[in-house]
Amino acid sequence: MKFTLSWLKDHLETDASVDEIAEALTDLGLEIEEVIDPAAKLRGFTLAKVVGAEQHPDADRLRVLRVETDEGEKQIVCGAPNARAGLIGVLAKPGDYVPGIDTTLSVGKIRGIESHGMMASERELELSDEHDGIIELPSGEAGQRFVEWLADNAPDKIDPVFDIAITPNRPDALGVRGVARDLAARGLGTLKPLAEANVDATFASPVTVTIDPEISANAPFFSGRVVRGVTNGPSPGWMQKRLRAIGLRPISALVDITNYFTYDLNRPLHVFDLGKVKGDLHLRAAEAGEKLLALDDKTYAMPVGAVVICDENGPVSIAGVMGGAETGADENTTDVFIEAAYFDPIATAATGRALKINSDARYRFERGIDPEFTLPGLDLATQMVVEICGGTASGPVTAGEVPDHSRAYRLDTGRVSSLVGMDIEDTVQRQTLEHLGFRLEGDLAHVPSWRPDVQGEQDLIEEIARIASLSRLVGQPLPRPRAGVPQPVLTPLQRREGAARRMAASLGYNECVTYSFIDKAAAELFGGGGDAVRVENPISSEMTHLRPDLLPGLLAAAARNQARGFADLALFECGPVFSGGEPEEQALRLTGLLVGANAARDPHGSRRAVDLYDAKADAEVILAAIGAPAKSQIDRKLDGWWHPGRAGNIQLGPNRLATFGEVHPKVLNALDVKGPAVAFTIMIQNVPLPKSNLTTRSALNASSLQPVERDFAFVVDAGVEALQLVNAAAGADKALIENVRAFDQFEGERAEAQMGPGKKSIAITARLQPRDKTLTDAEIEAVSAKIVEKVAKATGGVLRS
Repeated sequence: MKFTLSWLKDHLETDASVDEIAEALTDLGLEIEEVIDPAAKLRGFTLAKVVGAEQHPDADRLRVLRVETDEGEKQIVCGAPNARAGLIGVLAKPGDYVPGIDTTLSVGKIRGIESHGMMASERELELSDEHDGIIELPSGEAGQRFVEWLADNAPDKIDPVFDIAITPNRPDALGVRGVARDLAARGLGTLKPLAEANVDATFASPVTVTIDPEISANAPFFSGRVVRGVTNGPSPGWMQKRLRAIGLRPISALVDITNYFTYDLNRPLHVFDLGKVKGDLHLRAAEAGEKLLALDDKTYAMPVGAVVICDENGPVSIAGVMGGAETGADENTTDVFIEAAYFDPIATAATGRALKINSDARYRFERGIDPEFTLPGLDLATQMVVEICGGTASGPVTAGEVPDHSRAYRLDTGRVSSLVGMDIEDTVQRQTLEHLGFRLEGDLAHVPSWRPDVQGEQDLIEEIARIASLSRLVGQPLPRPRAGVPQPVLTPLQRREGAARRMAASLGYNECVTYSFIDKAAAELFGGGGDAVRVENPISSEMTHLRPDLLPGLLAAAARNQARGFADLALFECGPVFSGGEPEEQALRLTGLLVGANAARDPHGSRRAVDLYDAKADAEVILAAIGAPAKSQIDRKLDGWWHPGRAGNIQLGPNRLATFGEVHPKVLNALDVKGPAVAFTIMIQNVPLPKSNLTTRSALNASSLQPVERDFAFVVDAGVEALQLVNAAAGADKALIENVRAFDQFEGERAEAQMGPGKKSIAITARLQPRDKTLTDAEIEAVSAKIVEKVAKATGGVLRS
């Protein structure tokens, strides 16, 4: 949104400087993108009077000027054809920066004659494109600052331009008057009253308007007037200058007036050439196959159901988006129909998005303009058309009704302190709302029709705090309890999540944060992609479904890194996954991904490809960090995206705590990831909470007695898993056996040749830790016998001879 300072002062009586206005706008939430102040570039230039002009002795087109300046008489060589004695112009001295030629001047010699500066043209000072001669001023004193002369004689030449960013919730600030209203409420001036239109309607409109009942919700109100006998020449100079200042090209008086009202009062309008309109105007839903040549000279196929304005021949305008070229005003237009309407924001946005049209009208309608200003805006526009273009106006014609946007909310002046933390007097709060256009009746604040964003009591408080300036907020420490230790703020699940993330980071993983939305194809690879988790209005084709797992996002991140030359990766993410669309179908997971090798290359040959045991080890460490029981089982009932036989689930009974293993090659190929890739997923919510609520650790149960380790090698069937032996051996004496682990496996043809077909050897070591006395050989042998017995019973294994 752009406007000039003089334009702002049409609505705001103020003496505030450009810097004060810019600072206030940003503080009010209308953030300044840029301030273009032409005067800032001209502050060093002064006026000078040419007192003598002689031909240069060595150049036919150059003259040597004697110039009267504030520093005495100077000699300047000039090539302008209008350089002559008696001329008052603008002097650039040595050391001045000339913006139009991007040069800092210095004393120089031109064909042997010294020149102490230059007499500037308008293009050299970026005042216009004029460069046929130097600037000629009708009056002025030598030495006077040029910006002061412009301020008194041509203020439009140095009119500053403000460019502000408007958030979607502030459609009222898309007009200069809305910006002025905010500044007046802040105290930077007084809002001038908006003049009432005085339109002399001399005849009834020959054009009527109607709205189909089926689209009345999308086009609630439509109005217009006919003006006969207009002359559509150039718009006035002041209007053209303002439109050019904000980046719009003046076209003709009628078109420029509609553009001017769009930016001045946030009132989009459209002018039809009445001579090109056949019959009456009718608003209806677009039908399949209908097309329109629009004002941007492009032909658009109408979306079925979009609101269009039609005459007897068909569509002549896309309601709220853009008018048609065939009925637009041109230099031959003499009779016009001026349209002012209110269209539904959502319907307008949908039509504009479907057609990919970004117009000033659509930008405002889809954010919500003032419905109550429809007829007053039409009257003001009609009055300006008659004043500039001449002609006589008809009475207005209307269809539909202005939507009722009246609403009121209770103003609780005490809530400003509790909600915002600012102490503002009650009278100041009420005055603030009144300055913003709210009507107060007791404790009720009636919302003005141009503020669709105010939807509750809390919004009233926000407006008061915004105008008072949130920069006045002073940090206050949170109140502490008078005695005792405060209750913990984080829930057990939140504490567990934090512990899991810290442990994953300490293991060398880099944390990723990816979107909770993925494309359907990726979701289907991980058991998702159903309608229950489909996003109704996705922002892109790659974000159509809620993710069923964290692995798609991590694998996509791995693919992007591999494409950039990073082959060895350790990534993790902690976040929600979704099995359905209901709140209870959301779960918290932590997933880690290892891709490539386990270490950098070194001369010792320690580098190897990552495998499932890397993922298992990291999963077990993280489970231990969040309080999972040490003893668990391994289950092989895997989801389809894991490699069969190279993955497993860590279970506690029927409760799955984690999954680890290799990612299936088909998944890697689909997501363009170069393997090997292993991963693990921690089901944080499935880890049982401790039975005791104590936050202290249990006492350390250490023993000063020497532990004893015994190794066993068992011959078992080839299908027996090592975990079965480990669990069986550990159960032989739970009090004495501290841990059991497998350390060797001998299988294959050589093993079968020694031990028989379908056999293999698994070696385990058991660590015995006495607590009260040193173990005797007999006690050690007794425990060893129990281990052999338990393993034989559980697996059928026998000691290898």
